[in-house]
Amino acid sequence: MELFFPYKITLLIVGLTGVLLFVQILIADVTAIKQKHTPGYPIAPNHKDFLFRAARAQANTNESIAIFCLFALFAVLSSAEPDYLNAFSVLYFAGRLVHMLAYYARVALVRSIAFGLSLTGLAGMFVAGLIAWL
Repeated sequence: MELFFPYKITLLIVGLTGVLLFVQILIADVTAIKQKHTPGYPIAPNHKDFLFRAARAQANTNESIAIFCLFALFAVLSSAEPDYLNAFSVLYFAGRLVHMLAYYARVALVRSIAFGLSLTGLAGMFVAGLIAWL
């Protein structure tokens, strides 16, 4: 549809974010199976254990994905400036991807910076939508 064409990148990022979450779920589940973790039981909080890090990376993405979808919907339906919305959605996705990889690799500083970038992307998406109302 013509209405969504300017937001093509943001819509691609919505799909890629879904793939990212799907991959994280698969990695966490396969790791749990390999470690013979009993389903339904808590994972011990231990950053040295890959299963814990994989589960936390997935949970962290899951915590922000609804906000991402809501802000994308809000901004697109508010006719936000496409260049800003697209750029901030890419920033969010890049932050989530680097956060995941840094969590898996136990690189705490990079993980924290990536988390901040994803939050900046979310805030920018909201502001882009809000500006359209002014």
